[in-house]
Order: sequence, then structure tokens, then C-alpha cells
Amino acid sequence: MRRDALRDLIRKRLLLERGRLEKSAPFTVALAYPSPYPVGMSSLGYLQIYKMIQAEPEMACERVFNHDDAGSGPIDDPPLSYEGLRALDTFPVVAFSVAYELELAGVVQMLEATGIPALRTERDERHPFILAGGPLTNSNPLPLAAFIDAVIMGEADSLAVEVLRVLREAPGRAAALKALAAMPHVFVPEHHGNELPPIAQCDDALLPAWAPIRTPDTALSDMFLIETERGCSRGCTYCVMRRSTNGGMRVVPMQRILELIPEDATRVGLVGAAVSDHPHIVDIVEALVERGAEVGLSSLRPDRLKDRFVGALKSAGCKTLTTAMDGASDRVREILDRRARTNHIEQAAEMARLHSIPRLKLYLMLGVPGETDDDVDECAAFVIGLTKTIPVTLTVAPFCAKRNTPLDGQPFAGIDVVDRRIERLRRGLKGRASVGSTSARWAWVEYVLAQGGVPEALALRQAVHAGGRFAHYRKAFDARPIKTTRTRLVIVKEEASDGRRHTRWLEPATEGS
Repeated sequence: MRRDALRDLIRKRLLLERGRLEKSAPFTVALAYPSPYPVGMSSLGYLQIYKMIQAEPEMACERVFNHDDAGSGPIDDPPLSYEGLRALDTFPVVAFSVAYELELAGVVQMLEATGIPALRTERDERHPFILAGGPLTNSNPLPLAAFIDAVIMGEADSLAVEVLRVLREAPGRAAALKALAAMPHVFVPEHHGNELPPIAQCDDALLPAWAPIRTPDTALSDMFLIETERGCSRGCTYCVMRRSTNGGMRVVPMQRILELIPEDATRVGLVGAAVSDHPHIVDIVEALVERGAEVGLSSLRPDRLKDRFVGALKSAGCKTLTTAMDGASDRVREILDRRARTNHIEQAAEMARLHSIPRLKLYLMLGVPGETDDDVDECAAFVIGLTKTIPVTLTVAPFCAKRNTPLDGQPFAGIDVVDRRIERLRRGLKGRASVGSTSARWAWVEYVLAQGGVPEALALRQAVHAGGRFAHYRKAFDARPIKTTRTRLVIVKEEASDGRRHTRWLEPATEGS
């Protein structure tokens, strides 16, 4: 995107925002999101850190996003901050929030388009300090080590500001790196190598996170985002946010949630890994409906979708009842440790029909370890049965094993295998339900990064330079110096002085894949 066009777009978007925290301060950092504005402004974690920095005396931040039309290859014009129309190289610190592996390409694009070397080993005192945090740090942040000077592990609600205070006071880069390496929950590759410190858990008094800015220019148009709980009480074997991560599910009291939601919020998004497991979720939705608000929930479990809950969702403006079946059969769901069974999904379909919700949308993973064609056939037959109750849409994602989960290290099923099973599912449905799917090719790229480290990050940078297409990634990954081994991470539980259990992963050796 050309600079003049970007400036015009930024100005238009700023005019539409409500709740922006205007501030200037002697120490102002760039708060960067390596995806476009509509994605970043839908990230509650990103907006929570924005709010925390803006509340800190003598400190401020300006938001910077990747270009809307950046794609996966290199970009020419530098991104600009929304508050000050500044380039990244004019800030003392650039702090990235990274949600998942494919956003690493955006980190490379944004830095190099500004003239900042993406590789941390090529930067010196002339360049900004590059910091990162975000959801990716709950799984495998090792690929970040190629690009980032320091990484905040886990929940950064207050820790981000503590780190920025250190960077503000440090007399130079070396001193900053040494000071940060001594902080709990901060990963400094130059000092730690591949040994990761424990994941941080913020004080419960800081919950819930909520977004100060509302804007129509996102997929969640003009929606006020607020957290109802953090973490999860369930043990799904594929999920990073399972009950063993950071103390399981921490529930925010209903009254606290309601008092933080502005009276003029006509659209409210309830956010969390297990929103429908909140013990008072139906009461919360009904209270917001009484205010006249439309309500959206980020995660609905089929075993929770009882009559009163679905009725409340309908009153809150629900037009499609969306939930997850995850595995193709009850047998596969057992592998995934999912509570949901076919009877729960049938009940959800019946409740949607009863409350005149016109469609049921189901999320499904294919390529799960142990899955066979018979499971796919069972799924097709089951969904055909559901369509006798309500129209059904399936959204399919290839299974991608993540670290810090029981299924860590499981192989990717294969691009051809996943594509073949998606096609088998479509044929089995005989047009009775619509099927959409994410790319098996890009899921494989995500998998390689999720199981990798610095060599994979360097290959990603090479692929971005080549144009960022799948063929470039495949070629770059095939050319890695080490491509038949994977790093073995040992999960270590530690008891902290506050009584909470934290998790860290050590990398003592490599082993055959």
C-alpha cells in the first residue's frame, strides 16, 4: 500500500473509532500487530496491553498494523503508526503481539519494510529494541528467537509494562538484555539459548481484560469485547489452553462483567477459551438482552447448549448457532478428550430449530491422529441426519499438533491425506450440507513452525523474500540444514511462591522425528 493511501486510510479509521486513549509521553513505544488492522483490532489481548501502557505514567504507545494488502511476500512501503503516522524505526521499542505461527511472516515484513533488520543478530544500538508477546508464547515461541530481542511468556497484562520500564531505564541494549534475562517469565534468546522460562500468570485482580476501543472496521463491527473467564477447565488433548495451563479456568464474577460493559454498548462480545462454561453465562446473556444489546460468544460447547441458553442466544441476535464437533466421530473425540458426543450435537440442532435459529455451524478437524476413512464416512452420515432437523454448515480445519499439549510431536497427516478426506466428506454429504475448509497446505506450514525453532524461522524469512507463496515455503523448509529431527521439549511443572503452578519447557536434546 502506497504511503499516501495508507495515511488516508488511517485518518478514516481514526474518525470511526470510539474510546481511543489519547496520550503523549516522553517514552512512547510502537505496539505492533503483524496482521492488518481489522484483525488486530479484534484481538482482546492486544487491546488489553494497549490499555495497560496508556495507563502507565510517562509512558504511551502508538498502534501499528501490517498493510491490508500485504499478503505473504515482502512489502515495499513501511507501515505507519495510527496515532502519530510514524515509522517503526522512530520508536525506541517495537512491541509485537503474535497470535499464531503464520503471523511470523508479518513480523519480518513490517521490520524489513521499515529498514530494520529482521534478524536480531544483525541489529545494534542504532535500531529499536524488538519485544514480543501474545498467545503464541503459550505454545512454542522458539521461532521468535530468530527475530525478537526479548519475549514475554504467557499473560502479559502487567508484565508488559514492567518490561517496558526496564527498557526505559536501561543505559543500552546489552544492559537491557541482561536486566530482562534476570526477570521471571521473560525469554531473552541471547542469554537463554533455547531454555524457556515459566509462563506468566497475571494477578486475578487484573481480570477481566476488556477493549477500550470500538470500531466498525473489523469483523466484530462496533462490538465491545470483554473477557468472562481466562483459561479452561477441560482437558482437550490438542489445545494449548487446556486445564493444565496456568491454573485452569479463572472465572470473572457476573457483576464485575456487567458493570464494566458501557450502557451505550449495543453489541457485546464475550471472549474466552471456554465462555459457555462460565457458571452464570445464561444470566449474563439475558441481562445484556434486557439492556437491548446484541451479544456474541467466542466459544460454545455443544454439551452446554440447553433450552434456556439457546433461547437467550436467539434473543441476543444469534442467526447461526456455532459450536464444535472437533473430531469426525465419537471415537476420534475420545482421542481428543472432548466431552461432546453425537447426542449433544443432536440436542444443539434440535434447540436451534426449536428457537428458530436458521442454521447450525460446526467446526471439525480432519487429519487427527488415529483417524480413518471410516470416521469420515461416519461424520458424513451423522451430518446428513442433522440436516433433517436444521441446515448445517461444516468448517473444516486440518489438525496441527502444538507444543505444550499431549498431542505434541504427532505428525501432520499429510496435505494429500487431508485434502482427500475433505473431498470424501463432501462426496459423502451428497450436497446435503455445505463444507468450507482452511488450506491443508498452509496448515502444514503452520505445523512445521509450531514444531520448529530458529532454523524454521530462518526458512520462513527466506520464503517471504522469495514471494511468500506456498511453493516458496516448501522449498525453504526442504533446504533446512536440519530437517529430519525435531527438538524435544521437556515439560517441567514448578510451584511458585504464590502457590500457583507454572509451566516451562526445556530443550535438552534433539531426537529423530
